Amino acid sequence: MKASAYVATSLDGFIARENGDLDWLPAGSGDDGEDYGYQAFMGSVDVLVMGRNTYEKVLTFAEWPYGDKTVVVLTSRLLEVPGHLSSSVSSMSGAPAEVVRRLAERRARHLYVDGGKTIQGFLRAGLLHQLTLTRVPVLIGSGIPLFGPLRGDIRLRHIETRAFANGLVQSKYEVLGPAPGS
Repeated sequence: MKASAYVATSLDGFIARENGDLDWLPAGSGDDGEDYGYQAFMGSVDVLVMGRNTYEKVLTFAEWPYGDKTVVVLTSRLLEVPGHLSSSVSSMSGAPAEVVRRLAERRARHLYVDGGKTIQGFLRAGLLHQLTLTRVPVLIGSGIPLFGPLRGDIRLRHIETRAFANGLVQSKYEVLGPAPGS
């Protein structure tokens, strides 16, 4: 099974302000209708795995952005799911390897891993295969970092980088795993 992250960061590496606010992100698609490859990416995944904090933030959006895509929220607490999402949203707990095993039993083929702690956990467990990182040209100074402490270096292979007219720069990487000696 393949697991990918598709995430935006400020230029200084934060995915949200310390209070979880995303007000620094550009709204929706670009002025020219550019979606930065998001729809193609979403079309390639069959299950979205996110942390509870990310789920709770997304619930505050004007509309649910994932349609009827299967969403699994990682949490050890009872999860309240609004009625209109009950057919596509469920919860699960466990280490990333256990989550992957259980989703493989459900015949999942490509996971979209979202949320800082969730991405970090999958990366540390060696279960993240591809990372698409879109850097937004803004410095927010502090916030929730995309990457946290690691046991050692993790090697990446650059696949491609695209620059957009509005200043966003998107790079795609294959995650190769621990660097020799790490």
